[in-house]
Amino acid sequence: MKKRYIALGVLGIACVGVGVTAFVASPTIHEGAPGEMPELGRPGVHTIGTQEIAFTMPQRISFPKLGLATGQTDRVNRTLQVRFWYPAEAMAGAQPITYTHTMDPPDMEPFRLEFSGRALADAPPSDSSTYPLVMISHGFNGWGTQMSNLGEHLASRGYVVASIDHADMKLEGAADFIHSFAKVLVDRSLDQRQILAQIAERSGDNARGVFAIINAEQTGLIGYSMGGYGALANAGGAYDFDSSTLSSVPDQALEVLKAATAGAAPIDAVVAMAPWGGQPDNRVWSAETLSQIEIPSLIISGSADDVSNHSEGVSWIFDSLTGTQRHMLVFREARHNIAGNAFDLPEGAPFRAIEFLNEPVWRQGRINGINQHFVTAFLDLHLKGEEDKRSYLDVPVPNANDGTWEVGFGDQLNGKLAGPDEGEHWRGFQRRWALGLDLVGKEAGE
Repeated sequence: MKKRYIALGVLGIACVGVGVTAFVASPTIHEGAPGEMPELGRPGVHTIGTQEIAFTMPQRISFPKLGLATGQTDRVNRTLQVRFWYPAEAMAGAQPITYTHTMDPPDMEPFRLEFSGRALADAPPSDSSTYPLVMISHGFNGWGTQMSNLGEHLASRGYVVASIDHADMKLEGAADFIHSFAKVLVDRSLDQRQILAQIAERSGDNARGVFAIINAEQTGLIGYSMGGYGALANAGGAYDFDSSTLSSVPDQALEVLKAATAGAAPIDAVVAMAPWGGQPDNRVWSAETLSQIEIPSLIISGSADDVSNHSEGVSWIFDSLTGTQRHMLVFREARHNIAGNAFDLPEGAPFRAIEFLNEPVWRQGRINGINQHFVTAFLDLHLKGEEDKRSYLDVPVPNANDGTWEVGFGDQLNGKLAGPDEGEHWRGFQRRWALGLDLVGKEAGE
């Protein structure tokens, strides 16, 4: 019954509808027009470069559909594309990149997504410094540039960002879904860990290109949904291999996963956005295994998430991280889609596409700007050691609606941002604009 719940519960979210029109998305934030975004959600000073690099992981464990019943496994070379964003040298006359992706779920015509970026394709990396590394890992049936706005934003603020395209197996029906999801249960953690290791190796002595500006001694990992499932394991939260959720995976593949996740990967901070795997019906950790995570953690969730189950899943993960300092940001009334670009879908777009890409309550652009603000504060604090950024996370009141900032008679607000002198208002937000959010922090041992 639990395996059936996995298949049907996630299938409704993952099998997204398509149409024949090219849908266009614009960047959440344009230089010179930050608008409503909170302070750290606005672009940094760096020109952004981007390029895509293939990584091959030799002799990776895999299994065919028949292996779900027989236990058969294979060894294959697994090659994935990784999109890099990084501080770059300006290029006279260069035009920003347009990203493309074709969504091709079952029983519908494929359609092509086109979305404008701010990065310059193949721009030479800045040689003025080295920068912390941040990896991004998308959700089930997502893609490597689905969070390009976040990747570009972090690069503009002095990070090298590597976003994996996990190339989840195409779905043709329910049987393919079960097979694909079982493979993702193994592949997410292994993809993250092995590609991080290859990047670190290539960024050593005599490194060239983008690898020459990476400081692999300062590494963060961001995972959304199934990416968060993988990220928490690589942060040191070993899976509970007695979980019935993992019982669909052949034993030999589980043994490989168990060995790989027996210890934490060399990362210094983790961001888990709507992480899957904490909900009671599909729980893949115990409170004890999650308590082994010792690196700073930021959890981001929607209070109405019915995929990862905010109240019994994501909140349980946060409460179980007793071995580390952590924060949890909650978008009240949001469901699962609290990550991903803000796509400008035309009138008449298939509703299944709308449901996959957008939140029913929050504007996706607003979500992006808030995520960029808090992820920047968190990474600046824990990867760059910028202690001033702690005040953006240790908010004066956990419910943003309870913040106060006195307004005098006739005052014009004009978008002023709360600074350290407005101690009862969430720092970095405009007066009256910190609403609908909760942010709580706990220390190790709490």
